[in-house]
Amino acid sequence: MTAAGALVAGLVFGLSGGVSPGPLLTLVVSETLNHGIGAGVRVAAAPLITDLPIVGLVLLVLSRLTDVEPVLGAVSLAGAAFLAVLGAHGVMFRGVDLEEGETVSRSLAKGVTTNFLNPNPYLFWSTIGGPMVVRTAERGLLIAGTFVAVFYLMLVGSKVVVAVAVGRSRGLLHSSAFVWLNRGLGAVLLLFAVVFLRDGLRYLGALSG
Repeated sequence: MTAAGALVAGLVFGLSGGVSPGPLLTLVVSETLNHGIGAGVRVAAAPLITDLPIVGLVLLVLSRLTDVEPVLGAVSLAGAAFLAVLGAHGVMFRGVDLEEGETVSRSLAKGVTTNFLNPNPYLFWSTIGGPMVVRTAERGLLIAGTFVAVFYLMLVGSKVVVAVAVGRSRGLLHSSAFVWLNRGLGAVLLLFAVVFLRDGLRYLGALSG
């Protein structure tokens, strides 16, 4: 994968993860509604703390394998399935319904706990992010680093934008722009699912080229 491809992948995966409905986005919005924009921003920063051990463990396991291609093939197929599910949810996105009135404190601690218990980071780095880093590292560590940096910039940055927007306008999560953004990202994720399916079959020797 080229540097441009890593940049695009980081943008799409990060932005999709940032704005797609899930436990962390729900907490971002809840904290913003109850405690202000600053609280929502602190929750949005949680992946910068929680994901480091997850990423390190996945990359350590992949780096210790003597024959990585069959493993990359299997996890790429799993990644394709995971992306297909995420993409389908995105394409069918209609808006976010959240209950107001819950009082929560210690925003960053809540965000860290929520993200540690959220299966999505483990699934993403095991089936998508980890193999992507391994593949891009073959072209150069700078390309792999670009993917990771852009991914987290978009993942955290988009949640910060949501917190700011919700703090100023609570109708954002039902706006047509937010709905169509999720649907568009869902369609792109479906395309990436096809790419991961192709790569998985190639790693397993079931597809030439």
